[in-house]
Amino acid sequence: MLEDIRAYCRRDPALYGIKVAEVLLYPGLWALWGHRVAHLLNRAHIPFVPRFVSQLMRFLTGIEIHPGAVIGRRFFIDHGAGVVIGETARIGDDVTMYHQVTLGGRGWQRDAKGSRRHPEVGDRVTLGVGATVLGPVSIGDDAEIGALALVLADIPAGARVRAPAAETVPSTPQATPQATPNAGINSGARK
Repeated sequence: MLEDIRAYCRRDPALYGIKVAEVLLYPGLWALWGHRVAHLLNRAHIPFVPRFVSQLMRFLTGIEIHPGAVIGRRFFIDHGAGVVIGETARIGDDVTMYHQVTLGGRGWQRDAKGSRRHPEVGDRVTLGVGATVLGPVSIGDDAEIGALALVLADIPAGARVRAPAAETVPSTPQATPQATPNAGINSGARK
């Protein structure tokens, strides 16, 4: 637990001085500790209880980690709301994950029961806000997955993946309202 707290203090620039005590209020930390309990129960083949603990932590933190997922050391979830980690996901050491990240499957049509259907994330990987990684893909060590990226294939070690960034478009001049045949069309819509 101390190692987890140290990892949070090292990687969150908001924790400094007297604010360091706030680390104990971080939902990512609570979800991680809850997962460790659920994972031990799951490995002992105790039915129902691991999933109950997982769902309780989801209710309390907004972070859903399946008890079957394997998570390495010093895992850091920043903010955390909306994070989903699937049953067969594997996460290495020193991984950083921001809110709304999904490590999920491709759906019941593709995923056979009992097969590995979630991603494997290497050591020291960063997963940006809203990143979605689906299927039994591998993310290499030290890779950086940018915000809102959709990953459906393996990513080599050290790679940087970026989703298209928003672009600025010129604003249109204010048109004088007139009754025209195109009155229902949004003139400001992106072309």
